[in-house]
Amino acid sequence: MLNIAFGQSKYFVDNLRENVKRGLRQKIRNGVWPGWVPVGYLNNPKTRMIDIDKNKASKVRKLFELYATGKYTLKSLANWCKEKELRGNLGKEIAVGNIQKILQNIFYIGLMKYRGEIFEGKHTPLISKKLFDKVQEVLKQKGKPQKIKKHNFVFLDLMKCAYCGASITAEAQKGHIYYRCTRKKGPCQEKHYLREERLIEQIKSFLQKVSLSNKTTKKVLAKLETEEQQAREQAKFVAQNLKDELVKAEKQLEKLLDVYLAEVISTKEYTARKQKILTRKLELQEKIRDFEQKGLSWLEPAKNLF
Repeated sequence: MLNIAFGQSKYFVDNLRENVKRGLRQKIRNGVWPGWVPVGYLNNPKTRMIDIDKNKASKVRKLFELYATGKYTLKSLANWCKEKELRGNLGKEIAVGNIQKILQNIFYIGLMKYRGEIFEGKHTPLISKKLFDKVQEVLKQKGKPQKIKKHNFVFLDLMKCAYCGASITAEAQKGHIYYRCTRKKGPCQEKHYLREERLIEQIKSFLQKVSLSNKTTKKVLAKLETEEQQAREQAKFVAQNLKDELVKAEKQLEKLLDVYLAEVISTKEYTARKQKILTRKLELQEKIRDFEQKGLSWLEPAKNLF
């Protein structure tokens, strides 16, 4: 009788476990993360959906932007989180190891990885895929900051020496920037150094002599208006192509699932192909969204310039 009772208990526990697993799998297929969400998001107990944490989302986004510059290490970002009081959802400080996990988490671009398989989430992405890819490139360099130039000379590589035709170089001395001839083409008559402030005055004086007549300006603006019409037609064509490609990607996902259910391909191959298609689908969605928001953003500044 005791064995029968234990058997019934085990049967009940096994069924309960399978029902829970089945519920979690169904939830992830519906695009909802079945567990605790990463920092920057909140689990909504009323709607059973995922909400953006308005207090932390902007800081998490800034975290990705800072690391993408290549000037920050994981440790410096952990210190930055302390300074900005960015903590995990349980109120604990974010350690260096957790910084790397955050930067590698595809949840922030609208995708979810569950038991080795990639799913498309219904939650709002915090960052773009372009920014996420840039962060992954920096991470490949083992968290070391990128090499950057010690000085950023504004007018470097824009001028030649008037006497010998050699390039003009620059150097910083006692808080000032000086420009001089490199003398790479041999001896040069020009022996002097020119401070950047005086060079700016010369450039301003030269540019003040440059102007467009009203007649030329009208011609340029008329040409821009013509190009605007052509660009709008081309933009419609490009946008439609992107939307067609997005529909094609969705159909590929459906066909891939059918092939997998028919046991034509293995689980590993199915997961790899699915991830590739979902990534491409995400890129297309971002391109369409940027296209619709920015549109022909270059035309108005061009008109203002002339």
